[in-house]
Amino acid sequence: MPIDVRPVRADELVGFIDAISTGFLDRPNVQGIADEVVKHWDLSRAWASFEDDRIVGTFRSWAGRLTVPGCRELPAAAVTGVTVLPTHRRHRLLSRMAAAQHAAARERGEVIAMLFASEFPIYGRFGYGPATTSAAWNVQVRTTQFVDGPLVPGRVEIAPASDETVELARDVYEQWRLRQPGEIWRRPITWQDDFGLSADIWGNKWKGFVALHRDDAGTVDGYARYHAEDKWADRQPQMKLVVDDLHGLTDDAELALWRFLFSVDLVATIRAERRSLAERLPWLLTNQRAALPDDVGDGLWVKLLDVPAALEARQYERSGSLVLDVIDRDGADATGAPIERRVRVALDVSPDGARAVATDRSPDLTVHAGAVGAAYLGGTRLARAALYGGYDEHRPGALGQADELFASRDAPWCSSYF
Repeated sequence: MPIDVRPVRADELVGFIDAISTGFLDRPNVQGIADEVVKHWDLSRAWASFEDDRIVGTFRSWAGRLTVPGCRELPAAAVTGVTVLPTHRRHRLLSRMAAAQHAAARERGEVIAMLFASEFPIYGRFGYGPATTSAAWNVQVRTTQFVDGPLVPGRVEIAPASDETVELARDVYEQWRLRQPGEIWRRPITWQDDFGLSADIWGNKWKGFVALHRDDAGTVDGYARYHAEDKWADRQPQMKLVVDDLHGLTDDAELALWRFLFSVDLVATIRAERRSLAERLPWLLTNQRAALPDDVGDGLWVKLLDVPAALEARQYERSGSLVLDVIDRDGADATGAPIERRVRVALDVSPDGARAVATDRSPDLTVHAGAVGAAYLGGTRLARAALYGGYDEHRPGALGQADELFASRDAPWCSSYF
């Protein structure tokens, strides 16, 4: 039967949520979720595949913002809820929805598309690449202590999970994310969900604790959100403290929050999730082996919707010029035929600024869009990412030069999940 790809209407949200939950093997309160999300979602961003009146595929986004090297903020489409029913795989529905979503995002002026991939092989063929690395840190707190150092100024206090506390934490986060490449803006509903203040429509309401750090002047400059997992062995407490979110505007604020968490009674293990692999914490401990990372892997995936604008917006640490030919397989049209976009850009960069303009000059390097997306934030080497989709070096040394230009000294990090 013919399948139509279009945005959903409010009266179709139950079918949309049902299709998503089927794709992710979940069975939540579909009607309750539909009644709640209609208050928050921009339905022009919620695309679906329809077979008659039944939704058989979903592809949604929301308006986001991404901090890029140089700490400039770019408008981005945050992609989520991507599913195709098991009965309708291999019909190019995902390709058609991706193309429709990308075209709509470009019309809105969004420079970047970004997502977290449930499965690695899917999104590279649509021009996305893994641009950040994520890790969880596990610390055996009873086998180490903090290295000696000066007393940290300020104080830590436990705060209720309230609207007032959310505003204090969000103010810290907003300042912090604008100086952290790879980090994103969080929606108001995300803050409500994270602090357990929204309706429990998904059945996984957060229940935990919040600690705030105040500097000597009494201004909040850091926060930690955490919960505990109960465990006892031989009548001894072996609790695990899970750090859901921790950010400080200064190294001292961050250190004070870590010290506080290490001092919580009954705790044997701390697990901090969605952290950077380049975390400072092990270097603050007398026994670095007490803090080990796991669940290390790809974090935020990035696609450049407007290649010249994105390349010109970020900062570069080295100087150089080259012509880059980017092949972007954007999805498929209504007939299922692949859509391939090709953008050739003359890139001229230095630490003082960048210029990227469309050109018809002969390219120095041809590479797939997923590799450029992966390398864009400076943490994934272009020379490695190019191996996945292939490349064509028209000038000897062009790949190595591009690899050096895109690289950043400090790794990008995204602590936010959507």
